[in-house]
Amino acid sequence: MTSNPDFNKETGAMEVAKAYGHGVRHKTVVIIGVSPQSLGESMALALASQSPSQLVLASRTMLKIKAVAAKIKAQYPDVQLELVEVDLSSLESVRKAAAEINKAVEKIDILINNAAVVMQTHADTKEGLELQFGTNHIGIFLLTNLLMPKILQAAQQSQSQSKGSTRIVNLTSAGHIISPIRYSDYNFAKRPEDIPEDERPMSRPGVSFDPPPGKTYVPFVAYGQSKTANILMSASISEKLASQGVRSIATHPGSIWTDLSRNLDEEYTDLVSKTGSFWKSLDQGSATTLVAALDPKLSEDKSVIYLSDCQVAEPAAHARDPIAAERLWKLSEEIVRQKCDLGTGSRV
Repeated sequence: MTSNPDFNKETGAMEVAKAYGHGVRHKTVVIIGVSPQSLGESMALALASQSPSQLVLASRTMLKIKAVAAKIKAQYPDVQLELVEVDLSSLESVRKAAAEINKAVEKIDILINNAAVVMQTHADTKEGLELQFGTNHIGIFLLTNLLMPKILQAAQQSQSQSKGSTRIVNLTSAGHIISPIRYSDYNFAKRPEDIPEDERPMSRPGVSFDPPPGKTYVPFVAYGQSKTANILMSASISEKLASQGVRSIATHPGSIWTDLSRNLDEEYTDLVSKTGSFWKSLDQGSATTLVAALDPKLSEDKSVIYLSDCQVAEPAAHARDPIAAERLWKLSEEIVRQKCDLGTGSRV
């Protein structure tokens, strides 16, 4: 349960921020994925309205970050901003950005992992990972763990007054239902019939996500895998760190037209347009994430790992399986070649 059962798909981020303003004031907030006319910008403006002590904006293009920063400063000139460039498809860039953020802040009370890509062709990261999995999960996984000492510092300081108010929010999608994690083939080198049955994409009468003959890659399946990973990562963090006062929740923002669809052609854009029955504004699309970040009632139950339309929801079975979550955590450690011991923060 959330504190406000009246919040719904039409609720806006500014309304949520005002309702839980005490959870923002004097806090350090880091938002990953910020550009003009985006969910990240909407979240940043809503949070800035409630006087955080520090707001860190991190994204791929500094010019776009500065445009958002200028808008924030015009409306809320007293907010202290830190701007950091990060390319989540490059682990080298992630490590550099994490070092910059760690140097700029004493603690991190709220981390919002908003950045993502959607592709319609098979592309790889600099390390050779399928781009959507590499950017939407692996980059986020590494960055979050490199920032973990600062997150744990915030949790330690807030234990006596508001245990569980330290939050890590991962933006996911209802599209996670399309695919579990393909542990044996996360780079899509094989066809569905050549991987274990429990790793295959969703199949329903009249609906198939199988690739065409002779092909192995289906963009929406790859996206679904990365969005499942976001939820499982939240489940792992809450399981491992709830006793230390950290909660992680994944959020489905709803159907919103954003720059996320910039890599899709007309055919794919038309397919996406048919997936939503209610299309949200950016303010409405940001609201669920701010509920996850700020609602004090969500401190009470570590089993809450997924919100949709500003309320607690249940993800697909493959996205809430604790065994799958731990398996993904270990796979992610192997990929980034770093042991992420959440008892003491991340270490190489």
